[in-house]
Amino acid sequence: QYSPESVAGADGELEPNAVTFPGCPCRRSCQPPECPCLPRGHSYSGPCLRLPERQQQPLCSPVLECNSLCRCGPRCQNRLVQRGLRRRLQVFRTPRKGWGVRALEPVPRGAFVCEYAGEVLGFAEAQRRIRAQSAQEPNYIIAVREHLHDGRLMETFVDPTRVGNVGRFLNHSCEPNLFMVPVRVDSMVPKLALFAATDISAGEELSYDYSGGSHHVPGAGREHKPLEEENSSRKPCYCGSRTCAAFLPWDSSLFSTP
Repeated sequence: QYSPESVAGADGELEPNAVTFPGCPCRRSCQPPECPCLPRGHSYSGPCLRLPERQQQPLCSPVLECNSLCRCGPRCQNRLVQRGLRRRLQVFRTPRKGWGVRALEPVPRGAFVCEYAGEVLGFAEAQRRIRAQSAQEPNYIIAVREHLHDGRLMETFVDPTRVGNVGRFLNHSCEPNLFMVPVRVDSMVPKLALFAATDISAGEELSYDYSGGSHHVPGAGREHKPLEEENSSRKPCYCGSRTCAAFLPWDSSLFSTP
C-alpha cells in the first residue's frame, strides 16, 4: 500500500501524526534566534538544507520544522519535508541490486529528495518481524538511533514492507549521494528525510548509506558477534564504490536470534 508519509504500525505503540509540539508565535517566515522551532542543528537555506562548506557527508543532526499549530503560515521557509515529494523520480530495475531509484531531473546539493516512509514500530515488533523473515526475503526495516542531550538513546524503527513510498526502493552505497536526517514536525516521532549530499545529475541512481555512516565502525549495533558469524549471515554489497565494505550494513540488535 502506497503512503506518502509514515503511519502507525500494527503494534500501535507510536502515532507519527499526533500533534504534541506547541506552535511558534511568528507572524511571518520564521528566523533564528526568535523562532523556537529553529534550534541548534541543521536548518534550511531557501529550498535546501544548509550544509557545511566541506564536501564531507554531514552527520545526522535533527531538524525541527514549523507545525500545524504555528502561526507563520504554509509559506514559511521552515516547512520543507512536510510538503512531501517534489522531485521527479523513477523506480527502475538494476542489473544486480533488484529495484532502484533514479532522478529524472538534476538535484542540487542539500535539496530534499524524499522521505523513507512506512509503519513506525516499537523495538519488540521490529525485532519480531525480522526474526519471522527467511534469509532470502528482502529486509526494509530501518533503525535510526539518536543520542539526546540528556543522555537518553531514542530509537525509531520504520518498516515499509507493507505500507510505504518510493523510499523503500533506494539502494545502499558505501559512497552515497543522499544522506538521512530525522526531521520533526508535529511530535518527537521523526520523518526520515533524505537529502542530496552532492549535486546529482538527471538519470543518476540515488543511494544512501543504510548505516548512516557507522557500518565501518566495529560494534555499531547493540551486540557484537565474531566476524565470521556475522559475515555468514550478511548480504553482499554491489554498490561498486572504491570504498565498498563488501557487505550491506549489519544491525545485530534486530537480526540476532534469541
